[in-house]
Amino acid sequence: QVRLAESGGRLVQAGASLRLSCAASGRTFSTYDMGWFRQAPGKERDIVGTISRLGGTTYYPDSLKGRFTISRNNTKNTLYLQMNRLKPEDTAVYYCAAGSLNLRGEFTPTSWGRGTQVTVSS
Repeated sequence: QVRLAESGGRLVQAGASLRLSCAASGRTFSTYDMGWFRQAPGKERDIVGTISRLGGTTYYPDSLKGRFTISRNNTKNTLYLQMNRLKPEDTAVYYCAAGSLNLRGEFTPTSWGRGTQVTVSS
């Protein structure tokens, strides 16, 4: 099973950019589709986006398109989340997950990291 560790979360001001990383160890990183999720206080965990095993296909919910970008470097076993023009409502714990994408683009996570806190002040 793959082990995941997020990093890069911190306090930033609205409008700033931030890049999160997710380092993978254990089983071969490139055999997993990957996803980013976030959970704000008192809310459910929501999907931020997904990326296929070789990075050729990405998905974002409409609300995040154009601001957030997921990428991966399989030689470094690392997943990234670039977040631009951050808003206070982006404040949440951000989690990376390893799993699989089906033909409809639905992501099933099988391993989770512990999360990294992102706080956006107004």
